[in-house]
Amino acid sequence: MKRIAVTGGAGFLGSHLCERLLKEGNYVISIDNFFTGLKENIYHLKDNANFEIIRHDITEPMHIECDEIYNFACPASPIHYQRNPVHTFKTSVLGILNMLDLARNCGAKILQASTSEVYGDPLEHPQNESYWGHVNPNGIRSCYDEGKRGAETLMMDYHRKYNTDIKIIRIFNTYGPRMNENDGRVVSNFVIQALKNIPITVYGDGSQTRSFCYCEDLIDGAVKMMNSENFIGPVNLGNPFEITVLEFAETIIKMTNSKSEIVFKDLPKDDPVKRQPDIRLAQEKLNWSPKYKLEDGLKKTIEYFDNYLKRK
Repeated sequence: MKRIAVTGGAGFLGSHLCERLLKEGNYVISIDNFFTGLKENIYHLKDNANFEIIRHDITEPMHIECDEIYNFACPASPIHYQRNPVHTFKTSVLGILNMLDLARNCGAKILQASTSEVYGDPLEHPQNESYWGHVNPNGIRSCYDEGKRGAETLMMDYHRKYNTDIKIIRIFNTYGPRMNENDGRVVSNFVIQALKNIPITVYGDGSQTRSFCYCEDLIDGAVKMMNSENFIGPVNLGNPFEITVLEFAETIIKMTNSKSEIVFKDLPKDDPVKRQPDIRLAQEKLNWSPKYKLEDGLKKTIEYFDNYLKRK
């Protein structure tokens, strides 16, 4: 039985990861400061004898015994990471420093959940891992974009200097049950607005594109990456199926039988115009490709939010 630490374990993706690792017979330690993570996300796991919950902010050092570390701690939506941009940057940079030191002390393997935002508003399409990105270093999104880029730098430097066993994944837009209702991301926004039959807010003219990956597929890729041999990444994990934001809004309206109208607002500053992963490296090195079609994942997500709103 491996002892596995998951930072951000009470978050949207972190909670799904904890669930998956427990099913595989591991002892799992969820580490979360509950800034955006929710106790309800891991409530169903609390009585599992192999599950431990630690309330801790990874900007502070910590000392536990573990074999693997999945670093998923960091607000991931613009509303949340811009609420306290200094702390967001500290979570990415000081947080990964503390986790890398923990990995060194334990002799543990460590996986960094990086992001497609390291590519910024890309000039290359689709984005592959060799692309260095087009990132504004001093904009309102920089605390997250540059924080994640800095975290990748530290991962590589620890690997080169201390031979730390590292893995880097770059997560593209991911959705599914347990997304935060108020995180401002396009999937949760559109689904909730549609279920409430209120106007669906599209920023810009809706021609910007996104590629949405269902959470179960993403977690499968992360676990495969952690268990891979002789491959440290970075590697893109996402669904290459590309759709415009306007088409996505229309899909949500149709799937929810909503009476919502679509309204248009100004595009936020530095918002990426195109986002699509090149996943050939993940296919080659991890034998990984997403299995969920968009409509199948949306059915589960819509059902989750429908039940959530009825409980409120």
